[in-house]
Amino acid sequence: MLIVRLQRVGRRNDPSFRVVVTEKKGPPRGKYMEKVGTYDVKRGNVAFDNERVLYWISQGAKPTPTVHNLLISSKVIEGKKIQNHKHAVPVKEAVVEAAAPAAQEVVVETPKVEVAEETQAEEVVSEEVPVEVEEIKAEPSAEEVKEEAQP
Repeated sequence: MLIVRLQRVGRRNDPSFRVVVTEKKGPPRGKYMEKVGTYDVKRGNVAFDNERVLYWISQGAKPTPTVHNLLISSKVIEGKKIQNHKHAVPVKEAVVEAAAPAAQEVVVETPKVEVAEETQAEEVVSEEVPVEVEEIKAEPSAEEVKEEAQP
């Protein structure tokens, strides 16, 4: 599938781009089929070969969102601009709203479960404590054993 994309050719801190027709899966800096324009970011210069751009689009080449917006600004094609970047703010609001109802459900169910668990835990602890105390009393300490052996 063909695509009309930007290919960076400028120096460091001086971006400029070629507008090229290339394979979509090809490397961004790789070979291209045809150069159809240039875009200098700092100076704001945009130049397209209008006939060739329209030819490649008619052949099925799709412009990237940035190139599409540049073509609309240059009045090579007509239409609405495409929003390149998705905003994360609406997504966060939706997540917060979804989390609030879930938290309310958990709070309602949690007290019932905790009461039953606390009762069982107290019973288990009360049974185990005397057993351990008896074992400790039954075993003489090392000092007592030495004293009994010496008389």
